Amino acid sequence: MSLIIRRLTFLVAMLVLLVVPATARAQEVDLEALDAWIENLMEDWSTPGLAVGIVHGDSLVFARGYGVRTLGSEEPVDEHTRFAVASNSKAFTAAVLGMLVEEEMLGWDDRVIDHLPDFQMWDPWVTREITVRDLLVHRSGLGLRQGDLLGWPPSDRTRGEIVRAIRWLKPATSFRSAYAYDNVLYHVAALVIESVSGLTWEEFVSTRIIEPLELSDTRVSRASTREGGNVATPHARVEGAVRPVKPFDATNTNASGGINASATDMATWMLVQLDSGRVSGAERLYSAGTTSELWGIVTPISFDPPPPELAPLGRSFNGYGLGFAVRDYRGRQMVTHTGSLPGYVSRLTLIPGLDLGVVVLTNAEQGAAFESITHHVLDHYLEAPGYDWLGAYVSLGARRDSIRERELRSS
Repeated sequence: MSLIIRRLTFLVAMLVLLVVPATARAQEVDLEALDAWIENLMEDWSTPGLAVGIVHGDSLVFARGYGVRTLGSEEPVDEHTRFAVASNSKAFTAAVLGMLVEEEMLGWDDRVIDHLPDFQMWDPWVTREITVRDLLVHRSGLGLRQGDLLGWPPSDRTRGEIVRAIRWLKPATSFRSAYAYDNVLYHVAALVIESVSGLTWEEFVSTRIIEPLELSDTRVSRASTREGGNVATPHARVEGAVRPVKPFDATNTNASGGINASATDMATWMLVQLDSGRVSGAERLYSAGTTSELWGIVTPISFDPPPPELAPLGRSFNGYGLGFAVRDYRGRQMVTHTGSLPGYVSRLTLIPGLDLGVVVLTNAEQGAAFESITHHVLDHYLEAPGYDWLGAYVSLGARRDSIRERELRSS
């Protein structure tokens, strides 16, 4: 399909949304128009496959797959295709700890060494003072992603061996003074869970979350990418072309990013999040009090104005809660997280004030795809002025490419 035709199709899809009365628009999205828009986007961003889930109120509105699981294959992505959701797994770890807090098996502000006496950080004072809450909020003093090389590239180190090695990681800042995203302390959280519950992280998530929610497409380990079946193959740009790549399937870091799930199952997970842990009837995984903990900002994150192409992304607050990033979007609280592994990127987004959730799972390393879809859908439900997110990311990419070319020519 030529670029002109794709652009015309996009404009028609946008007009369909714009001419629907605001009261109707606020109810649900035009699914046919959304389909056309997503298919155009995939061509522009060379995305082999993706899946989208939307929930609104207490219902699943939309769960659909697009494209193929593997380039060169005709196997389609559908609403049950599994993708690695990567760091969107962190919310599962945080929820497990919240459940244990409600069961009075631990406290958010318990010292880690009260549950793991042998745990050590570089600084003895930090070792003594770091709490369960601190494990989730990226303010320990470790540098950005410090410790990732303990489990990446894939190794045969056990989770315990990775955690024991943390004592040799020299901090980048003082304790609780700065935000720096890390994965390694989520592995400590997994050992805390095992210490107090007697179940491994994988066993607890399987029996206490996946089974009650009937998440039949969800697996707790990266190794499930080897199982076959309805699984999306990861892809990345290699030597100028998008190609299938080997999945990162190490299992020792599952607590920070091991979940594999479908759009349908992640939609169910969003409904549970939006209704404070409710499974069905009066049954809940956790209470509204735990939701407040998960969504409350603990670590503020500084931010700059967005590039001009993405002006609607301007914000007035930004921070990290427990397994979630929390900020505002068009005047509404937004609870969100991304996930990234070789060949997979994703975003889960909640607007609690609208009981709205959007998840986008992809089998390519193209963040502009999930960002465009997410904000396109959010704008519809927020009744915001129509914005060409696809065009905005195309323009931003072209401008950045031009800057890089000029820098290369001048170097």
